[in-house]
Amino acid sequence: MHLIDWLLISLPLLGLLAVALYTRTYLKGVADFLSGGRMAGRYLLAVAKGEQGVGAVVFVAMFEMISKSGFVLTWWGWLSVPVTLIVAISGWVIYRFRETRALTLAQFFEIRYSKRFRLFTGFLGFAAGIANFGIIPVVGARFMTYFLGLPPTVHLFGWEVATYIPLMALLLSISLALTLSGGLITLMVTNCLEGMVSMVLFLIIIAFLFTMFSWSEISTVLENRPAGESLLNPFDSMGLKDFNIWYVLMGLFGAVYRTMAWQNQGAYTTAAVTPHESRMGGVMANWKGLGNSAIITLLAVCAMTYLAHPDFTAQAAAVKQQVAEIGQPQLQEQMTIPIAVVHMLPEGIKGLLCIILLMGIFGGDGTHLLSWGSLFIQDVILPLRKKPFTPKQHIRLLRCAMIGVAVFAFCFGCLFKQTEYVMMWWAVTEALYVGGAGVAIIGGLYWKKGTTAGAWAGLLTGSGLVTSGILARQIWGDAFPINGAQIGFFGAISACIVYAVVSLLTCRKDFDMDRMLHRGKYAVKSEQAYETVSTRRVTWGRLIGFDEHFTLGDKFLAGGLFGWSMLWFGVLVIGSIWNLIAPWPIAVWSHFWFVVGIGIPVFFAFVTAIWFTWGGIRDMRLFFSRLRQERPNAEDNGMVVNHHNLDDPAN
Repeated sequence: MHLIDWLLISLPLLGLLAVALYTRTYLKGVADFLSGGRMAGRYLLAVAKGEQGVGAVVFVAMFEMISKSGFVLTWWGWLSVPVTLIVAISGWVIYRFRETRALTLAQFFEIRYSKRFRLFTGFLGFAAGIANFGIIPVVGARFMTYFLGLPPTVHLFGWEVATYIPLMALLLSISLALTLSGGLITLMVTNCLEGMVSMVLFLIIIAFLFTMFSWSEISTVLENRPAGESLLNPFDSMGLKDFNIWYVLMGLFGAVYRTMAWQNQGAYTTAAVTPHESRMGGVMANWKGLGNSAIITLLAVCAMTYLAHPDFTAQAAAVKQQVAEIGQPQLQEQMTIPIAVVHMLPEGIKGLLCIILLMGIFGGDGTHLLSWGSLFIQDVILPLRKKPFTPKQHIRLLRCAMIGVAVFAFCFGCLFKQTEYVMMWWAVTEALYVGGAGVAIIGGLYWKKGTTAGAWAGLLTGSGLVTSGILARQIWGDAFPINGAQIGFFGAISACIVYAVVSLLTCRKDFDMDRMLHRGKYAVKSEQAYETVSTRRVTWGRLIGFDEHFTLGDKFLAGGLFGWSMLWFGVLVIGSIWNLIAPWPIAVWSHFWFVVGIGIPVFFAFVTAIWFTWGGIRDMRLFFSRLRQERPNAEDNGMVVNHHNLDDPAN
């Protein structure tokens, strides 16, 4: 790293700290700290939430996936387009959850089921969550150690320690400081600013990569693969392990079943100014995601070219030598692409990428600290209280919990020895909770006959089967007949069946869904002022989730996303039939992915940088304006009395 790189890094950090101090002045109550006062608009939600996807650990995870599967996973991923689109546009789960006005998922579980169920799911979700989060700071710190060109070890107080350990402590401390300042108010604003800066920096880095590598060089490397392991031709990739078509198909059911079940971004699902704005935030996030993939994909394939193309043999030797010095085989494989990226980028450009990575770390780690720390207080400690905390006591306790999560993550990172891909570790730890919680969420929000007994039975069945399957796979390894994705799939199916059967057997009275969802006479007047209602009748749009809250502009945005994405589903269908009849030569696949995998995402990166910067600025102004007018309710703290939120009016 050159002096200019360090200067480029320091300026945004100072800016973030200044913003954190400013946003702290808007903190008035518990709902502000946990949910940003429920005042966020669609662009603020989309940009801020998306910043979690550009941290160092996400780059590492995606580099692993792309180096193993190339563009093949993109092709098979189009299989899920119809389902994921309808989930996003209809506001599946997210819309109804926002209507409950619950601050956490487990609070909804107490409203719908029972306090004991809230306590159990709260603790289970917290335990799985901190285990899932535990790997993130250490992977990010290791990546940044190599990226910053730091020595592998340093001497502290007479002890020789790995450099990533104090670096991990520093990065966690900054993330924690931002989170403690104003909770989600601070995180949303800083993440949104980080996201807008990152989108502009993406374009500069992309432009440089195009000057350094030609597509013919990249294609030469991607084409040079054994039969059955192609990184370009999906129909010659069945020999690929881990990240293949079966990975996509198993995830398709999960896209519906696990919606909102995993609470690493739980605060954002409660932060929208209205349920419809929450739904539109998901739509806008999908638009923004069309451009986000460009930088990660381009960096990965350029690094692979840097390592394997004859034109870069001398430079690649230095990378391979540094990788060989890493002791653990899994870490060698994990850090190969990141180290290649460090070597191939010049001063200045390296500093710009470092800004993106660091801001992604702060945004992602901060969101995890808020999510898991608040989950412990809201869903393990708070339900045990008969008397509410005062707002100051409550916020102080939340901050202490977040400090505890940060300390755990640091200790976990110091002791943990990684043996799995990052994506696989995330899948395993998520499945421990989501395997049974998904059916309790969907059944509770959409089925009036769902019962507490059914929820318990479904949760214990799903999570129990998934946990047993994971343990069996650890004991017997490849001799166990099903993999992790299949374990999660069968566990979820079993949970759904058990939930339905037990609920039908134990249902004595239909649940009052209108009161839980604040509909009809239970509607919250303060939120009705922000609702949008279309003046036109909804006809065909209902098939994909449109309702009376979609304005003409909303229909254009959601319908455009649906049409664009379905276009690629059509490409998948037609392309598959064509290749079964007359297979495309590898040169055709190369040109196809240059346009579809690189060209189009780069175009969207440019468009979304302008579009979402404008939208983010607009929404931040509205956000602060709403917060200034807000009149916080001290009872809006997550407590539930007789299956109703404490702040609900008595009807």
